[in-house]
Amino acid sequence: MVRIRLARHGAKKKPFYRIVVADKESPRDGNFLENVGTYDPLQDPAKVTFKEERIKYWIGQGAIPSDTVKSLFKREGLFADNS
Repeated sequence: MVRIRLARHGAKKKPFYRIVVADKESPRDGNFLENVGTYDPLQDPAKVTFKEERIKYWIGQGAIPSDTVKSLFKREGLFADNS
């Protein structure tokens, strides 16, 4: 099963996340299929960037976003009309 989830990067106490498409069983910061965006929670407001067309492609292929990633997408207006 393929998931769209966050992979943590950055220094200690200074998190920076990449939004990646990865196999469900791979480690959090391990191998991934594609990098589709970033999330920086330290900026005010938190900065989210993503490749909308690639995310829609992967969801069309059956990838499931994690709860956190789904909430980021909703906040940015990517999936405002469906759950």
